[in-house]
This record gives sequence, structure tokens and C-alpha cells, in this order.
Amino acid sequence: DSIIASKATDIAKLERTGAHSHIRGLGLDDKLESRPNSQGMVGQLKARKAAGVIVRVIKQGKISGRAIMMAGAPGTGKTAIAMAMSQELGDVPFTSIAASEVFSLEVSKTESLTQAFRRSIGVRIKEESEVIEGEVVEIQIDRSVTGVGPKTGKLTLKTTDMETIYDLGQKMISSLTKEKVMAGDVIQIDKATGRITRLGRSFTRARDFDATGPDVKFVQCPDGELQTRKEVVHLVSLHEIDVINSRQQGFLALFSGDTGEIKSEVRDQINQKISEWCEEGKAEIVPGVLFIDEIHMLDMECFSFLNRALEDTMAPVVIMASNRGMSRIRGTNYQSPHGVPIDFLDRLLIISTQAYSEDDIRQILKIRCDEEEVDMADDALAVLTKVATETSLRYAIHLISTGHLVALKRQATKVDVVDIKRVYSLFLDEGRSVQFLKDYQDEYMYNEIAPGAGEKMVVDAA
Repeated sequence: DSIIASKATDIAKLERTGAHSHIRGLGLDDKLESRPNSQGMVGQLKARKAAGVIVRVIKQGKISGRAIMMAGAPGTGKTAIAMAMSQELGDVPFTSIAASEVFSLEVSKTESLTQAFRRSIGVRIKEESEVIEGEVVEIQIDRSVTGVGPKTGKLTLKTTDMETIYDLGQKMISSLTKEKVMAGDVIQIDKATGRITRLGRSFTRARDFDATGPDVKFVQCPDGELQTRKEVVHLVSLHEIDVINSRQQGFLALFSGDTGEIKSEVRDQINQKISEWCEEGKAEIVPGVLFIDEIHMLDMECFSFLNRALEDTMAPVVIMASNRGMSRIRGTNYQSPHGVPIDFLDRLLIISTQAYSEDDIRQILKIRCDEEEVDMADDALAVLTKVATETSLRYAIHLISTGHLVALKRQATKVDVVDIKRVYSLFLDEGRSVQFLKDYQDEYMYNEIAPGAGEKMVVDAA
């Protein structure tokens, strides 16, 4: 019981390893040249360089309303490059959606696309406030003898240059008690709201206690005057402002997610107000990035809406991904490259991704082994690379964690060739699964494959 209890207390948070959790950036140098293996990115040198150029222009705030398309076969790293772009951008709104989400929401298609657009545009609001910042020298709170009357008190604050005594009211006393402020703490008081923030303990009081917890933060005693003006910057998305100002939902809709339809009049008023703030220097618009995966799932209505939305003054950079070749545009009988109408395709900057080489696949599998904390033998990695080239990279990545479990079962610390062979026989790849269906198709229900029919699957046949 004690071992179980100690294990439970050690785990502070749930750590998950996602498909792209190893990506830290695009892996470019200062001249925007792609490094062969850097920041979790391997290969795709041309595509990464093109993405780096886009990222630099977005950071400078010079483009908005541009659309970029990543076109390539499945498993060539389209989503990985988009994730790397979001890591490189840092403090810029990044929204990622799948095109099929547009049809599954309870609101109209255009409304869901508008909400995705507005989520991807940030507004940096600057606010000046007067604050009192200093180190607490002494807190003196006087209570009445009977314990019924109001509390009174004095607070002594100091900086390196000055020291002042403040009289405390009921509200401030309760705030100080709630924050557990004591002598030696460095605090910040917002004059407008009266909110107290503990910045940490002063270095001069570091020796007051023999033992301190890991959460105790030591800071320098502030210098200069006690009362200063500070500029606070808030970054909010236009969609959040829309929800807060839409009376039907109120700000609680931000937590429930059920925002519903927001009237265009509300959005127009917000746009007008933000334009005024920008002229006055109170706010700044930060065009972000909207990533739409599987863009071929959208229909003609959505594409015509995107045509207009991209021309708007407040439009983010839209990055799309598609793994289709010549296929039918959803809702029509017309075929088009990538399943996207020709007139819309003409507006896009297209980045093409190529199939990975064998060396690239080996590097990616090695990075994934490190990310999933799996120790793999060189022979096993070579076998896994061969499996990836013959089947798919995604299938080979799935075999890493399953192979590790099989190795643990035989009480081995390293994943070896026998473990890879074992999981390869347990889990079928797409090719073997199709072959299995063909061999045993008569035993399945509702089988409609006619004998002698073509082996290739027809995608989006009219």
C-alpha cells in the first residue's frame, strides 16, 4: 500500500506522447537554410525552407489573408511542418481544425469557418495601470478585544530607495490574509482594483528559515519609488471578444464551448471599436495562422466563402493540407487537382512535400524511439526501417511502443529483432489487411466485391 501511495504522489501531471510531440521547430539556420536533422524535423528540405520564409513574413506582420497549401502523399510530413510553424511563431494565435469539423458542428458551415478565422486573429491590448511594488517590512493588524468590531492595520513597504507606512482597510486586510502575505515577501498592489500579487520572497530574507519548499521563489527587493506605472499587455482572439460581447451567451460560453451563431452586427461593431483602438495606440492586431487539414473535405459553398473571407482586412494566414491527387470536388461531379476548385487553387501558394528517403525514415524512427523512451537495438531499427519503406512510416512508428511492451514481457531492456517480428505478425499493415480480406471475403457479411474486379480503389468516382 505504501509503495502504491508513493507512486501516486510522484505523478504530478499526465504526460502524453503525441504523434508530433517531438517537433520543436522547423530546423532552419539564420539564413533560412534547412538543416538535415534539427529540432525534430528530418528531410523535406525545400518544403521546410518555404515554410520558414512564410513564418518570417508572418512574424514581421506583413501578410494576412494569404493562403498556403501543403500538397503531398500521405505520411510525408504535412501536418508536422504545420506544427513546426506554430512552434516557430510563438506568441501568435494558431488554430488547427479538420475540414470535416465544419459539417459536424451545430452551426452553419459559414459560421463555423468564420469562428475559426476569428480565433486565429489576435488583438494585443495595452493597458497602463498604477501599481505599488515593494518588500513587506511589517504587517500590523489590530483586532478589537471583543472580536466584533472592524479590523484596522498598518503595512510597511520598502524599496532599496524608500520606505512607507500605509493604513489598511477591511478589504486590504482580508486580501493580505487570503494571499498569506508575511514580512519578507515582495508584493505588488494594483491601485485601481486593490488586487495583491505575491512576486516571491526577498533574497535578504533567504536565511530566515532553515528549510524552504521547492515552490518558494526568491526575488530582488525592487528599486526606485514604491508607486510606479506599469504597462500590461493582454493577447485575446477576436472570437473571444465576440463571445463576451454576444449577450445571448456571455463569457461563460468560452468554457462550455457552446457559442452558437453570433450576429454579424456584433462583429461589425467589434471590428469598428478595435480599429479605433489601433488608431489611438491602445491595441494592435496580430494576424495569426489557421491550419485546415484535409481541405478536400470542404464543398463548393465553403470554398466560395473562403474566397471572400481571405480578401477581408482582418484575415489570418490560412495553411491547408491535402493528400489527394485528381479527385472530385465535394458536392459536384467535377474533378479538380487536390479536390479544390481551380479558381481557389489559383489563390494559393503551394508547397509540395516529397516521399522520405530510407535514411530520413531511419532518422525519424530514431527520434521517435527517443521521444517514447524506447531503447532499440541497431538491428531492430534496421528491420523497422525496412518495414517502413515497404509499408508506411505511420505503421512503423506504431510498432515502436508495441515492440517495447513485447520486450518488457520477456524481461528485456532493449527492443530486438524478435520483438519487431512478433508485433509485425500480430498487427497487420494496410497491404496485408487488404490481402486477408480478399482471401476470406466470402466469410464476411454484406460482401459486394465481384470476383475479378479491379484491385485499385476508386476515390470519389462520379
